[in-house]
Amino acid sequence: MKANSPTRSDKLKQRQKRGHGLNLLIVEDDAHIQQFLQQGFEQEGCSTTLAKTGVEGLHYATQDHYDVVILDLMLPEMDGMTLLRQLRGQGHHVPVIILSAKHSVQERVTGLQCGADDYLVKPFAFTELMARCQSISRRGAREPTSSTSLSFDELSLDLIRRELVRGDERISLNKREFALAELFLRNPEKVMSKTAILEQVWGYQFDPQTNVVDVLVCRLRNKVDKSFSHSLIHTIRGVGYVLRKEC
Repeated sequence: MKANSPTRSDKLKQRQKRGHGLNLLIVEDDAHIQQFLQQGFEQEGCSTTLAKTGVEGLHYATQDHYDVVILDLMLPEMDGMTLLRQLRGQGHHVPVIILSAKHSVQERVTGLQCGADDYLVKPFAFTELMARCQSISRRGAREPTSSTSLSFDELSLDLIRRELVRGDERISLNKREFALAELFLRNPEKVMSKTAILEQVWGYQFDPQTNVVDVLVCRLRNKVDKSFSHSLIHTIRGVGYVLRKEC
């Protein structure tokens, strides 16, 4: 006897059993992005609530429980930064990922200072957004000040004071070096290609044959590793660079 085909409900339950059943609030006024996110998350077994304005988003975020809030910055009625400040000011610590076309380092720092847990620049890969949602949701609610610094091994980056410290040594950084240090500390033990570094640090495409990435990594590595017993920034030949402890 032929077995019955699984229903849509059965498939959803199967996806939820894989651990993707997050409850997400999407605060985004662009209808196309809303639809793209909603479909993508629901295919992963997540439940979603949509808000088209900042006022509506703040109402939902304070009235219900969500694992993660996906927040655009350019919103009608109330912008995303104002929403985030009010949300944190009212004592709500739900994890928030800012999803914005604003890609400057200062914009990202401001978002983190306001209480965001992560910042992803448009255009983005949905698989990366999904992975970040899962990672943040596993951490649970965090203290409001925890998102203002990043650390790995002996290395610590203060996003408010814009200071890098390794052990007891304070390291002076220029704007590009700070952006690269932030990128590495947000992606420890993950190999970053030259293209990814160009896009994240410079915000636009360079000639892929350019050596600006190699020069910048070399400068940062000299500051971070030169005076210490073990290196943290490593070259993966033909692939890119990675922040990790030496084995």
